[in-house]
Amino acid sequence: MVNAAAVSARGLRLAARAPILANPLNLLALALIAVFALCALLAPVIAPYDPLAQELSQRLRPPSPEHWLGTDSLGRDIASRILYGARISLIIGVVVVASAGVVGTAIGLIAGYAGGLVDEALMRLTEVFLAFPALILAMAIAGALGPSLTNAIIAIAAVTWAVYARLTRGQILSLRRREFVEAARAIGASRTRIVVRHLLPNALAPLMIQASFDLGSSIIAAAGLSFIGFGAQPPTPEWGVMISEGRNYISTQPWLSLFPGLAILLAVGSFNLLGDGLRDAFDPRLSRAQR
Repeated sequence: MVNAAAVSARGLRLAARAPILANPLNLLALALIAVFALCALLAPVIAPYDPLAQELSQRLRPPSPEHWLGTDSLGRDIASRILYGARISLIIGVVVVASAGVVGTAIGLIAGYAGGLVDEALMRLTEVFLAFPALILAMAIAGALGPSLTNAIIAIAAVTWAVYARLTRGQILSLRRREFVEAARAIGASRTRIVVRHLLPNALAPLMIQASFDLGSSIIAAAGLSFIGFGAQPPTPEWGVMISEGRNYISTQPWLSLFPGLAILLAVGSFNLLGDGLRDAFDPRLSRAQR
């Protein structure tokens, strides 16, 4: 979880002036994310084969000019399946972060501003979800709902929202006694206006950083659930499914699992690099302290 105290409430304004693109790692992260997004959007155009088409005469072929990354045990083109898998992974990351972020932020806003029994009740609920290892809890939820990609997304979002609730509450507690909030109260601003127009915008910086990290962690969590059978199901061209299908051939045809694994590595790594860059941009003092 991002340390709320380490990120200034003025982070968004600082980031607008910070040289985010001056760091080569930030540029690399943005380039990788752009490639990842283009692959997802243009998969039907650039994929050389149908990702579900089977051709048993071409099964387990190594990388070649005909099949750039080889074929799997059913003769399906691995490159095409990875390209379509980028679309699935991007949808997973965006849906999980959007749903968990909205729910968690709303709960954190209510708890932090209302205080008292409302705060206690909401934070105790949040701590119940934070008490369990996220992946174990996601496995339990996905197992109870049934194995499918949709249920895997629900399970990951269900274990992610608590982070946003805790983070938002901490930010609101540090902001609600500030002078600009007291001034808004003095002129008769409603609670809703104070929360939406004054508190929430000043709490967005750490939430954006957390979201960038969670985009990557959601992808790897979904791949993990699919690998053990709780997420996407064959023949879906999802990266975790592809790694699971190739594990029986790892010693003889390693490309079956290697290339989907590299796709996960690059996607997750790029979002993590972006998160590091945003953190440094939103709070340059934190960046200097770490150096």
